[in-house]
Amino acid sequence: MKTALITGITGQDGAYLARHLINEGYRVIGTKRRSASTNTWRLDELGITERVELATVEMLEFGNILSVLQEFRPDEIYNLAAQSFVGVSFEQPIFTMEANAVAVYRLLEAIRIVDPEIRLYQASTSEMYGGITTESCGETSRFYPKSPYAVSKVAAHMATTNYREAHQLFCCNGILFNHESPLRGAEFVTRKITTNLARLALGDDRPLRLGNIDARRDWGYAEDYCHGMHLMMTRDNPADYVLATGTAISVRDFVIHAAEALDMQLEFDGEGSEETAHDTRTGRCILRIDPEHYRPAEVNTLIGDASKARQELDWAPKISVVELAGMMAHKDYNRLKSGAAIL
Repeated sequence: MKTALITGITGQDGAYLARHLINEGYRVIGTKRRSASTNTWRLDELGITERVELATVEMLEFGNILSVLQEFRPDEIYNLAAQSFVGVSFEQPIFTMEANAVAVYRLLEAIRIVDPEIRLYQASTSEMYGGITTESCGETSRFYPKSPYAVSKVAAHMATTNYREAHQLFCCNGILFNHESPLRGAEFVTRKITTNLARLALGDDRPLRLGNIDARRDWGYAEDYCHGMHLMMTRDNPADYVLATGTAISVRDFVIHAAEALDMQLEFDGEGSEETAHDTRTGRCILRIDPEHYRPAEVNTLIGDASKARQELDWAPKISVVELAGMMAHKDYNRLKSGAAIL
């Protein structure tokens, strides 16, 4: 039985990945922070909480990482832990760099010291491409980070590549474009959309408030992407891969798809910060633009080229963005209707 250590196991990707690895016959160790209460609602929802072992790991403390690797001797490590909010990174840039980049150096050094045969998956992000204006971004595209979060992820990505080349470690960077699911945190824009539309569908009159609804993203289903992570780790030789659908839609379109799943037909009116959307069936205001949600440096379009993953990993997304928006909207509607808390 192989052992996998997943940092950030209580997050969206961590939960889906844990279920996949358990189904593949792995012993799964998940990490939790010493100072944080452990919220296992995602693991609970997937029905795997009792099949995951939790270990206390502080990614800001090198000695702690060393001792955990020595104790569990994992075959594979999936580093999904991070300060992952782009907006927060502008407010806390130093902490973001510490948590997302320096912590990866600690993990790489610990692997090199404890057992260089341990395989590492590092969660990179499409935000690293930032202001690139090409039609789509692949593994060799230039990085142009536009936020402290993206800068920290570029640093971690390059550190992982350097350890692979300098120390012959099996290290993979997964450059994942936006991937969502009903397990996405409510702070992220897709869940913000679906939870608020579900609330409106149940009779609430407070409109959804968003910033730049013309930003375009390449959105896929998180569970598809977690399967891709495992495929990267089971190859003979390590390499970096982009995972993406290759199609981008706007935030506006995601709102429209989610609204349609809840039997709303939206009509937009106005421009800029004065733009609104109403449900043509009821006349109710569903969406308002709020300049408070604009970012200091916006990334307008991100589209991924996953041709390498398709060819070498035989990976392809299975769920379309329209299906994804509907899935998330229906799940949040049922959660709210049953009185469940939105997490």
